[in-house]
Amino acid sequence: MIGGGSWATAIIKMLSDNFSAKEIYWWMRNADSIAHLQKYKHNPNYLSSVEIRIPEDNISDDIAAIIGKADYIVLNVPAAFLKETLAGISPEQLKGKKVISAIKGIVPDENQIIGEFLNQKYQVPLSDILVISGPCHAEEVALEKLSYLTIASVNVGLAGFFANLLNTRYIKTNVSDDIFGTEYAAVLKNIYAVASGICHGVGYGDNFQAVLISNAIREIKRFVDAVHPISRDIMESAYLGDLLVTAYSQFSRNRTFGNMIGKGYTVKSAQLEMNMVAEGYYAASCMHFINKKYKVDMPISRAVYAILYEKHSPHIEMRLLTEQLS
Repeated sequence: MIGGGSWATAIIKMLSDNFSAKEIYWWMRNADSIAHLQKYKHNPNYLSSVEIRIPEDNISDDIAAIIGKADYIVLNVPAAFLKETLAGISPEQLKGKKVISAIKGIVPDENQIIGEFLNQKYQVPLSDILVISGPCHAEEVALEKLSYLTIASVNVGLAGFFANLLNTRYIKTNVSDDIFGTEYAAVLKNIYAVASGICHGVGYGDNFQAVLISNAIREIKRFVDAVHPISRDIMESAYLGDLLVTAYSQFSRNRTFGNMIGKGYTVKSAQLEMNMVAEGYYAASCMHFINKKYKVDMPISRAVYAILYEKHSPHIEMRLLTEQLS
């Protein structure tokens, strides 16, 4: 496991509660957090109620050592920090490893989803790359609320094998071969959750939220069909379900971030007040540039970009958006 946040902690819990024989290794950047984990068996900063039941020697800030010991590498840091995290790692060190992305974001500057970045930068074959998508909030995993995950890979057999490592009495898993669609959908739903929060912040009610999200799932379909035109059911939980929970849940950091923007916070002040990264902020910029290639009609995504990066008024931009939705 590469990463020390709430989603990393939640997946560590899933892997630990699953009965399949396995050895779990965990890389975290923060030495103080590692010392606390080793001594008290809890992550001091995220999901602190979760008991960590892995040997203390398996937790380290030496990323090369952790990667060297593992057959499966779960990448679980914010997309904006992925290049920095892997800066000292060479393609040779990932050779033969199965790499799982639990990151719901796009690598800035590169404007690539994680699978593309791993394939092109580190020469990881697509058949060795997996994607974990929701709908699933880390906070509900900590509470052992029934949750569903979709594991996607072009290698469906590999996806099924890894899915079996996550199954518990409170986690059910599905398998998909749509690695590009599920990953882009996971990125886009964060943008739409920001939009949902902005609308709430400026005073729109549940009736408009329903219209917003029904239009958002159509935007997702238009985009993923343009990028990777295969047969897929956009109503499956990996697409529509993940969008719904991120747009509506009290645990959604992207909705929280958007709500603060709608209430008049600046981007910087909202980020400072939040303890976690809202991936939708970075995704809005990346998708703006990616869509210059595909030219898909995406009015909601475009409105969020205008508010966050062009400093348009949330009130005015949302009012203009209402004229474009149906």
